[in-house]
Amino acid sequence: MIISLTPIGAHPYNSAEDMIKTYTAAVHTLGCKLNQAESEALAADLAGRGLTITTGNAADIFIINSCSVTSTADRKSRHLVRMLRALNPAAVIAVTGCYAERAGEELHICGADMVMGNQDKAILADLLAARLLQKTCGAAAKGSARVRSFIKIQDGCNKFCSYCIVPFVRPTQCSIDADAIIKNIRLRTSGGYREIVLTGTEIGSYLSDGLDLTNLIKLILRETTAARLHLSSLQPQEITGDLIGLWQDKRLCRHFHMALQSGSDGVLKRMGRRYTTGVFEKAVEMVRAALPDASVTTDVIVGFPGESEEEFEESYEFCRRMKFGALHIFTYSARPGTAAAKMPSKVSELVKKQRSDIMLKLADSSADEFARQFIGQTTLVLWEKEVRHGCGIYSGLTDNYIRTYTRSSRDITNTVTEVRMIDHSGNSVPAFISKSKRRQHGWLWGSLLN
Repeated sequence: MIISLTPIGAHPYNSAEDMIKTYTAAVHTLGCKLNQAESEALAADLAGRGLTITTGNAADIFIINSCSVTSTADRKSRHLVRMLRALNPAAVIAVTGCYAERAGEELHICGADMVMGNQDKAILADLLAARLLQKTCGAAAKGSARVRSFIKIQDGCNKFCSYCIVPFVRPTQCSIDADAIIKNIRLRTSGGYREIVLTGTEIGSYLSDGLDLTNLIKLILRETTAARLHLSSLQPQEITGDLIGLWQDKRLCRHFHMALQSGSDGVLKRMGRRYTTGVFEKAVEMVRAALPDASVTTDVIVGFPGESEEEFEESYEFCRRMKFGALHIFTYSARPGTAAAKMPSKVSELVKKQRSDIMLKLADSSADEFARQFIGQTTLVLWEKEVRHGCGIYSGLTDNYIRTYTRSSRDITNTVTEVRMIDHSGNSVPAFISKSKRRQHGWLWGSLLN
C-alpha cells in the first residue's frame, strides 16, 4: 500500500519541498548491524529530502527496520508497532526488514500502514517522500550522534544453517561496488563520524569485480581518512594470514566477532555450520598470535534440538577455555520453515533457561577477566556520549571494545582521547548507567590523560 502524504494542491505550501520539510520522521532499528547500516542510509535519505529526523516516540512518520532471527525479535517488532500506533494514531508507520519479509500480514494486523520486505528498502524513502521533487542522497541524518557509522558492504546468505531464517528473508547475495563504499565512507567521515563499521549478512563473502574483503579493506585504508575501521563479524574459516596482516594499520579495531553458536562438534554438525571447534580455535589462536590484546567475542545458542547434557558441557568448557572478551547468549527459538524446526528431541524451556543462566554467568566472568588485564595500561577511547545529561560521566569504547567510563567537566563526545585504565572497584558507576548487574561486568574506568 502506497501512502500519499498530502495531495499536491491540497496544502498551503509553495512546493513539495516546502511541504516535506514540515514532517518529522523516526527510524527504529531492531536486530543486527546490517539493519543498523540500512537504517542509517534510510535516515540520511529522508534527511536529504528535507524531513527532520528525530528520536523517540513522537513523529509524523515511523520506519521500523525489523528483525526475525528469534520469536523474541518478532514479538519486539509487534510490540513496537502497537505502541507507536497507540501514541501516534495519525502517524504513518512503515515496517521493513526480515520480519516484514517473512510474515508481513502479522504487522499489518498490529497497525502498520506499509509493510515492505528487504528487497524494497531501497524505494521506501521514495514512497514516503513521493512528492519530493529534488532527491539528495547521502546527507547525514539531522540530530544523529556522529560517532559511529555502519556501512553496508554486502547482503544475503545462501548457507542455510539449520536454525537460521536469514537465507529465507535475505536470499540474494550481492556485494556493494567498492567505489560506492569509498564514496559513502568519505561522506560519513566528512560529516564528523569517527568510526566506520563495515557490515553485511556475511561480509567475509564480499566479492565485487574481483575485489575480496582483504583488498577492499586495503582500499578503504588507502583512500579514506576514517579514524577507526571496524569489521562487524567474520566466520572462523575466513581468518587468514593476509587478512590479519592488515591490522598493522592502527586504525583497524582490534575486535573480532566470530559467531561460534556451539562449542560441541555434534551440535555444530546438526546446525549445519561449516567448521568444527578445532577450526574455530585455530582462528582464535591466529588472531591472538598476531594481536595479543585483541578482543574475540562470540554468539552461543543454548537449547538447540537434541543438545544433550554432555554436549552442553562441551560447549561450556570450550567457551571457558577460549576466554572470550564477550559472550552473547541466545536461547534456541524455532523459526518456521527451517530444518531445525522439524528436528526431534526438543529441549524443554526449563532446561533452556537453566543452561542460559549458566552461560550468562560465564559471559560475565569472561568479560570481566578480559577487561581487568588492561588495568594500568594506557589506550585510546572513542567517547560516545554523556550517559545522562548533565551528570558529567561519559561512556566510550577502546579500539578492542572494552566499555569505558570517565568523568569530565567538558564535553568529550565524539573525541578520541588517551586514558589510563583503572579498576572499577570502589568507583561504582551510578545505577542509571546499567539496569542489570550482569551489564556491570567487562568495563573499566578511564582516567583522562589529555
